[in-house]
Amino acid sequence: MPAFDVIVVGLGGMGSATVHQLAARGHRVLGLEKYGPGHDRGASHGGSRIIRQSYFEGQEYVPLLLRSYELFDRLATDSGRDVITLTGGVMAGRPESRTVAGARASAERWGLEHEMLDAAELRRRFPTMAPCPDEVALFEAKAGFVRPERTVLAQLELAARHDAELRFQEPMRAWEPAGDGVRVITDVATYTAGQLVITPGPWAPELLADLGVPFAIERQVQHWFRPRGGVDAWLPERHPIYIWEYDTDGSQVYGFPAIDGSAGGAKIAFFRRGTPTTPDTLDTAVHPAEIAEMAAAAGRVLPDLPGEHLRGEPCMYSTTPDEHFVISRHPEHAAVTVACGFSGHGFKFVPVIGEVVADLATTGATAHPIDLFDPRRFSGAKPIFQE
Repeated sequence: MPAFDVIVVGLGGMGSATVHQLAARGHRVLGLEKYGPGHDRGASHGGSRIIRQSYFEGQEYVPLLLRSYELFDRLATDSGRDVITLTGGVMAGRPESRTVAGARASAERWGLEHEMLDAAELRRRFPTMAPCPDEVALFEAKAGFVRPERTVLAQLELAARHDAELRFQEPMRAWEPAGDGVRVITDVATYTAGQLVITPGPWAPELLADLGVPFAIERQVQHWFRPRGGVDAWLPERHPIYIWEYDTDGSQVYGFPAIDGSAGGAKIAFFRRGTPTTPDTLDTAVHPAEIAEMAAAAGRVLPDLPGEHLRGEPCMYSTTPDEHFVISRHPEHAAVTVACGFSGHGFKFVPVIGEVVADLATTGATAHPIDLFDPRRFSGAKPIFQE
């Protein structure tokens, strides 16, 4: 008999959600992580991530989001950790922009509560914002932010409470088929299991090279500024999260209220404007030219910014060419489930992806809609879930 029902490799956002789900269902689970719990080496750090339902990236995501909201609320209750805060959210730009038109289409298709604001109404409600006369915004009251580090730690704590075995500073070096299951090799030991789950984050090109997905790993920089005039107007009870498509070339910035008060400032970043990197070559410095570029973009739409630059922090995105996720049983290995390619818009889905991956690893199927995420879309092969 294998020592474990499932081994999960990578305990960031998605991996920690998966071990939590599996352990809560009574499975014997081993979680392996290259670094320590809640580390800052991948894409599950930086203090905050946007959560929203009016989804311009694709209307197909909305059912997953609705379930994710339910599971974030449950995670907060079960763990006692403050992991989700609803502040309202603004998707701003010209009416025909992807940010606005896509969000509106999702909201209308799924009957999501929302309001359309013209430039004057947006300025009236949120004096910190300075739209052009031809810009509009979709306002979603149920948008807000989640705390990535707290979410990961909450999920790991709950997994351990359900007897998951979690081993940190122990990366997987290799895996191989073993009968109907798998054998996983680390520097410490060799383990066997009925199923293997790989949630590799920016290590996807290395660990899943045989999947045939052209992953791109990008360095992205998050910035924190202290707004001119202080943070009173930027506190979470007064200021929404926002994504703003401010140029006709599709350039976007996104940002948050001052969720940690004056000392923390207000976080802002470019949405998908990264440079190629690898985990081993990531430039962890934040350069003056990057700060100046961010300050200039912020000042175009938020007159209280840039203010004083408090700090910057690089992270890594792992993305696919179509920007959609990869979630599936491995096309060539029935005992392996993969979940990757989330960066840029994935963290809001963390708890529901844990549910999906736990389903796949234990039954080979899920009731959640995931056809969009089949890795075979890049090879032209028949999708795994297609009849």
